[in-house]
This record gives sequence, C-alpha cells and structure tokens, in this order.
Amino acid sequence: MQTLPNLKRELKQEYETTKRFIDSFPDGKNDYAPHEKSMKMMPLATHIAEVFAWPAMILNTSEVDFAKGDYQPTILNSKEELQKKLEDDYNAGKEALENVDESALDPKWTMRMGDQVLAEWSKYGAIRHSLDQITHHRAQLGVYYRLNDIPVPGSYGPSADEQSF
Repeated sequence: MQTLPNLKRELKQEYETTKRFIDSFPDGKNDYAPHEKSMKMMPLATHIAEVFAWPAMILNTSEVDFAKGDYQPTILNSKEELQKKLEDDYNAGKEALENVDESALDPKWTMRMGDQVLAEWSKYGAIRHSLDQITHHRAQLGVYYRLNDIPVPGSYGPSADEQSF
C-alpha cells in the first residue's frame, strides 16, 4: 500500500478543517485560558498551525531534542499572523510530502529531552502522530471557543453551531 497519498490527503483535510477554526479566532482573547494549567488561546492556536510544518522537519531530520532548543515555539499576536502561519506551515508540510518517496517514511525518528527518549517512531509514525496532535489540539481550541460563546466550526461533520434543531 502506498502511504504517501494517504498522508497528503489527510494533511489537506486537516488543513481545511483547521483553517475554519483559525478563521474564527476571536479578537481580544489571545491570553484566555480556561485553567491556570492550560495553554493560552493564541499559543495553542499557534502550535496547531506550526504542527503542519512538522512533516518537513521529520523528513529532514532524525530527531528533535527539546533540551538542545531544537524546537522553539512561534510567538504570534494577531489573527492575521496566525492565518499566515497556518498557510505557510501547511505549504511547507505539503511540499515535503510531495518531494519524497515511500522509502523516506521508513527511517527512525526520535523525540527526546536530552538523554531521555520521549518517543520513537518510523518517520511515517512520527508524521501520523503530528496529524493526531493537530486533531487533539484543535479539539482543545474548540472547547476554548465554546467556553467563550464563539461558534465552533465542524470538524468531521457539522457542529452543534452549524445544525438547526
């Protein structure tokens, strides 16, 4: 089975869904968090956008080491910056998947914190995990929207805000 066409299709579908969430991002709520242990809304939305570029990082490296500072979160301040980040990072991820063959998905890829291995997958597994992270964090963002009376876009069908009862 060819997995690259499936990954490309999934990345595109997740982008289209996420774009609706980002287009609904509210003004004046960047620092909203439902709990002191929760991420603030803008950093959460930014993280969702930047994960779209992870296929490029995964395909071009053998690991990410948080202790070395291999990953630095992006700091954005406006909906317009967020929309551009999503577009740019989606295009980076898409381009990376378009410019490899199936064998590029086989090598091992590691996520670590110094000597501590946090996770280890094939590059295919790491990309699948990143797609799962988009879905997971987008669901969190949907909860933030609901708690602020912001209509929640549908993800895999209409949301309660899109249905008429």
